[in-house]
Amino acid sequence: MPIAKVNGVEVEFEPGMTVLQVAERAGEEIPRFCYHERLSIAGNCRMCLVEVKPGPPKPQASCALPAAEGQEIFTDTPMVRKAREGVMEFLLINHPLDCPICDQGGECDLQDQAMGYGRDGSRYAENKRAVEEKNMGPTIKTFMTRCIQCTRCVRFVTEVAGVPDIGMISRGEDAEITTYLEKAVDSELSGNVNDLCPVGALTHRPWQYHYRPWELKKTETIDVMDALGSNIRADAKGAEVMRILPRVNEGINEEWLSDISRYAVDGLQRQRLDKPYVRENGRLRVASWDEALGLVAAKLNAAAADRIGVIAGDLQDAESMKAALDLFRALGSANTDCRQDGSALGYGPRESWLFNSGLAGIEAADAVLIVGANPRTEAPLLNTRLRKSWVAGTSEIGLIGDQADLTYQYSYLGAGSKTLSKLPKAAMDALTQAERPAIIVGGGALSGETGPAVLNAIGALAKKVGAVVDGWNGFNVLHTAASRVAGLDMGFVPTAGGKTAGEMLKPGALDVLFLLGADEVDPTGSDAFRVYLGSHGDRGAHGADVILPGAAYTEKSGLYVNTEGRVQLAERVVFPKGQAKEDWAILRALSAMVGQTLPYDTLDALRAKLMADHPTFGRIDWLAPSASFDVASLGKKGDLGDVAFRSSVRDPYLNNPITRASVTMAELSALRIAPVAMAAE
Repeated sequence: MPIAKVNGVEVEFEPGMTVLQVAERAGEEIPRFCYHERLSIAGNCRMCLVEVKPGPPKPQASCALPAAEGQEIFTDTPMVRKAREGVMEFLLINHPLDCPICDQGGECDLQDQAMGYGRDGSRYAENKRAVEEKNMGPTIKTFMTRCIQCTRCVRFVTEVAGVPDIGMISRGEDAEITTYLEKAVDSELSGNVNDLCPVGALTHRPWQYHYRPWELKKTETIDVMDALGSNIRADAKGAEVMRILPRVNEGINEEWLSDISRYAVDGLQRQRLDKPYVRENGRLRVASWDEALGLVAAKLNAAAADRIGVIAGDLQDAESMKAALDLFRALGSANTDCRQDGSALGYGPRESWLFNSGLAGIEAADAVLIVGANPRTEAPLLNTRLRKSWVAGTSEIGLIGDQADLTYQYSYLGAGSKTLSKLPKAAMDALTQAERPAIIVGGGALSGETGPAVLNAIGALAKKVGAVVDGWNGFNVLHTAASRVAGLDMGFVPTAGGKTAGEMLKPGALDVLFLLGADEVDPTGSDAFRVYLGSHGDRGAHGADVILPGAAYTEKSGLYVNTEGRVQLAERVVFPKGQAKEDWAILRALSAMVGQTLPYDTLDALRAKLMADHPTFGRIDWLAPSASFDVASLGKKGDLGDVAFRSSVRDPYLNNPITRASVTMAELSALRIAPVAMAAE
């Protein structure tokens, strides 16, 4: 590898690296505002100036200067210091003196670098210019007078989000960042521009003036708004979670986060269940824990084993599902299901329900067929990876299902099963000739009566085109529920003679129906005694005869398995509200009342039992390597019919009880349905 000197120290670097990257490899800190390692190089701010020999005797922008063999790089000479002071002085000419009221205060790059690299005064006494605020939607609050035109926001929405709604107009002192027509940024990733902004020009509108960063307790945890398992940091003030920010994880979310994962946080405070309720004379009334659990226990003991059942919801942790599964199996029930959408998955090898290529690995696929899924709404950060490979020109993408704007070009092949039964020749040739073909199948194709037949047909197609071979597994199931893979891994599906979720909800099917955070089904059609254990007063609670208040995902420590099969640990951020308890603890107390006491009294003991019964859960943050399997044996052969594949996520902003309780999600949903400009505050 070539070698350069940084402040007299020799450093090896890879060809194509910039001077800034070489300097950082040597351990030198280079200030910057416009440069970001995941965005294209702009070279606007000039804060990263260094001195380079051989070269002209002047400071040069290190972010845009290619490193070369034998270069000598100097990062702290008098020339460099004077140049950086001058750049900072220019940047502060028009920047307002409003740090005390700025939400960026305390975590602002401009503050930090002004202290580290700026002058102690300014030679400019002219009036500062003022710029009108811009309307960028319900997630972005603008104070454009603070803008230093670094263009990070412009490059992110254009290159990563694929929605070129933000740009720069005019020149010189009149230059402004704007959305051109005063419209909201039409992206499910818009909140990332607030993270990228190095000053206080773009801040988080939902959290405006709510906190100071030094007041917050920071907890690293896992997101559950989709099945990707994005790594996040939850910041709490007292008993309230104030904000959610992304953590870097190259294998999952890189350093981005979807708006749903980020801004649904206000839903954790609203419509909460904080005490037990029982229904009496058609109305719910507050009850004690003993009364509520005693009533549920009496109903379970009075019913036959084949007349009781449990449905697990989309946000459940593995521990609560394990406790529910152990309890109902001990009671003799085969009616257990974690598939609220009626998916055909759950039987066969583990690879049959995983995203086997891996979220990062899908970028290596050179031909991708999407069946019954809309990655942009179901998994926005997976969609950015598909866009990345499309922009690089390394993959062709085809789609069967809803025709939607995915932010990249694709070949639309058809609407549903009719197309799948006879794939167009061009698409078939692209998959067959590809070195690493991949098929992404969503819940929209696998639910319903034709689900098993569709799964079998997709498996046969995957085998025919060589999507599953030694060293490459391109059969990928895109889940939308954070709990689904964990439930399938532990066998939370009906056993022999058991009823599915849809069958349990039919009139006369059961005597007691237990809803474990299940809010995406309508329980009002069932005439069973309905018990709801969950955190929000949503669909499940509305039709319940007994409500047991549980903990939201930020209020308990739990294991989740993402769509690629990676087990991750979510940590507790705050304590449950009111009298609410952790879900597994409620089930443990109930088990004692029904005479089937579960063999664990602590969370650690429960996890030990879970890992003993299912060793997969013992390998935290481990991604299994690609493994081939008989993909053609999936599902059941049958008539595919003529069924249109519709995405299982119709409105991503109202997809679970937390988002439906969120004011910000309601605003985003309204904007999505009726895309009109929202009035700026």
